[in-house]
Amino acid sequence: MILIYTSKITNRISYIFKLIFTELLNTEVKFTDVKNDFIAYDGLKLNYSEAIIGDELFFKAAGLLTETFINEQNLTFIDYDEEKVFYPVHHKNSAMPFDVFAASLYLVTRYEEYLPYLKDQYERFSPSQSIAFKNYFLRKPLINVWANKIATIIEAKYPTFKFKKPMYMFQPTYDIDSAYAYKLKGFIRSIGGYLKSIKNIDIKEIIERTKVLSGIGKDHFDTFDLQFELQKKYDLHPIYFILFGDYGDYDKNIPVNNLKFQSLIKNLADYANVGIHPSYASNKDISILKREIEGLSLVLKKQITMSRQHFLKLNLPQTYRNLINLDITDDYSMGYASEIGFRASICSTYYFYDLEMDVETNLRIHPFCFMEGTLRDYYNINAGKAMEFIRPLIDEVKKVDGTFISLWHNESLSDQKRWTGWKDVYEEMIKYAI
Repeated sequence: MILIYTSKITNRISYIFKLIFTELLNTEVKFTDVKNDFIAYDGLKLNYSEAIIGDELFFKAAGLLTETFINEQNLTFIDYDEEKVFYPVHHKNSAMPFDVFAASLYLVTRYEEYLPYLKDQYERFSPSQSIAFKNYFLRKPLINVWANKIATIIEAKYPTFKFKKPMYMFQPTYDIDSAYAYKLKGFIRSIGGYLKSIKNIDIKEIIERTKVLSGIGKDHFDTFDLQFELQKKYDLHPIYFILFGDYGDYDKNIPVNNLKFQSLIKNLADYANVGIHPSYASNKDISILKREIEGLSLVLKKQITMSRQHFLKLNLPQTYRNLINLDITDDYSMGYASEIGFRASICSTYYFYDLEMDVETNLRIHPFCFMEGTLRDYYNINAGKAMEFIRPLIDEVKKVDGTFISLWHNESLSDQKRWTGWKDVYEEMIKYAI
């Protein structure tokens, strides 16, 4: 146990110290704002305040964690251990030249997403606006890195104390935006597909659709048998996020009342955990979200507790508040669509902290750092070069004993059309990740 002295015990201080020490370094912490109690304590202790007391381990505070409001931050960056860091402090006795706890809170709570920003075409926060992107550390889980550096500093001060760090893990996940390309779409959507192909003079598409609908050919989005084979071969335990919403401009899965679609969902649940993939339309309407969660729960005859937003449409803090209100306990949306890397600068699970309410919630966030569509659709990377981007991310996670969460879709394993060669990339990623 570590005793933390601070001049004022706040929710922010309690949250970030528990994240770093309890969640990442497996060590309990206790807080005090009484100097005499801190001085009298003869165990492992550290001082997080503006002034040193004695010869204790001292981390100078910059002030952010004693605030209760959200305000534009005038961030200053300095170089430290070959990384850009912010909230610099100027005290010769400070264990680190910046307030690592304030910087960690700023990053993990997504403080900058509570401030005014320009939204992209899907009304999302763009990674190009983030300080991680602008300062070239988006592809590093800095909070994990900093936690390990804190551990090293403490172990140097207290040689008999050793932290028990977590083990590296790999968590594969799938988003099922559209279970099939042609099957089970219904008469009107199938006719619409034919008309579109005729307009584009796409004879190959017409032939393929006809073969699938007549039962002669296999739908190229139907890669589920391959997924099951890989799960068995590599002992994987994936999570499926099912889009279970009504048809719309951005929501185009199989009709939710289709019995064959429901049968597929039940089959997936026999092999893996299943969560909701809230529709694009549900992001602004909790009644739609409630209907989708209840509908999927009814099909599986079990409570739905996991989610990942369709289009990764995350609007803080409202998106997470809606999930909490509907008893979702774990969310996997923390990542970007247009950039690979660590949106919250962390590769370990953590509890969502609502900055507006200034309180830690019971919603656990599972950040991912890689989606195959980012490389294919935003970076225009072909299958042959994909692992050049994936390997370094896995390496970063392994170095800090975090959890590598990958995001794939069923259609990207088809080995057809724009996804030619990506099936091999997926298996190569699995081999490297495990």
